[in-house]
Amino acid sequence: MKLPRRKFLHLAAGAAAALPAVSRVARAQAYPSRPITMIVPFAPGGVSDVLGRMMAEPMRAILGQPVIIENVGGAAGSIGVGRAVRAPGDGYTLSIGTTSSHVLTGALYSLQFDLLKDLEPIAPLVSEALMIVGRKSMPAQNLKELIAWLKANPDKASQGHAGVGGVGHVTGISFQRETDTRFQSVPYRGGGPALQDLLAGHIDLEMEPSSNFLQQVRGGNLKAYAVAAKTRLAVAPDIPTVDEAGLPGFYRSVWIGLWLPKGASKDVIAKLNAAVQAVLSEPNMRTRIAELGQESFPRERQTPEGLADYQKAEVEKWWPIIKAANIKGE
Repeated sequence: MKLPRRKFLHLAAGAAAALPAVSRVARAQAYPSRPITMIVPFAPGGVSDVLGRMMAEPMRAILGQPVIIENVGGAAGSIGVGRAVRAPGDGYTLSIGTTSSHVLTGALYSLQFDLLKDLEPIAPLVSEALMIVGRKSMPAQNLKELIAWLKANPDKASQGHAGVGGVGHVTGISFQRETDTRFQSVPYRGGGPALQDLLAGHIDLEMEPSSNFLQQVRGGNLKAYAVAAKTRLAVAPDIPTVDEAGLPGFYRSVWIGLWLPKGASKDVIAKLNAAVQAVLSEPNMRTRIAELGQESFPRERQTPEGLADYQKAEVEKWWPIIKAANIKGE
């Protein structure tokens, strides 16, 4: 039967209008159809690199496509994040990173992108409390004694940290503000060299992720004054929290999250979020995370909204400290 021309054109227009919606559904159902790249904004071996590689294989099993790690280091992680921001928002480029790369760099550098607006959150992954430690021969035996000693000896102590503008550096500045103490800040090219000098007694203090120190604390080579968290570490239950040790509320941590470039569809974000939640819930993964001295975020917070809210709160906490101290990225 031959359709009247007007009716044919009307049907054809309706079919054409429906095509974009159909193609969007088809694309979402087909995703992913090729390998996914996860950009780590640091050199191999750091916490985000280790976690990214731990997650890559189980994510491949769930998504059906390889997850390839690409290390793009430099400028406290901002170079790698910038590369992810400029990638298409099609779900095939992921941006994994830490407090440093996805929060602190916004106050340290004049970035050509907005950390809160130019990335789509997928989920927060893990967090790790900082630990306040001292050289073995420090006269103070606990945190209260340390603060008293620092007050009695202004500018005589030195705190090593893994680089200008990093979490350890900024934590040291906020520690001085909150305890009314003063000590020298000594930057190193990474946590390893700083730890070696602390063990050798060339510097007095460090405030870095707990896993940096656990082995040396257990061996009696360092003094652990407190964990900067609300609860004690499961892997080191004998070390007091800051609340217990005399500096209540001084909670500081490094954390890792996962993002996409802006523009990804809700379906793609939901599929990736479901994969992340499934990986983090696996008993083997939970054990490996705990062995690193880290802990996963609670399941109800492992959402895009959970990461967005947490990242914004961290910006509001850290940026004023960095700007007040006039710290600039090197």
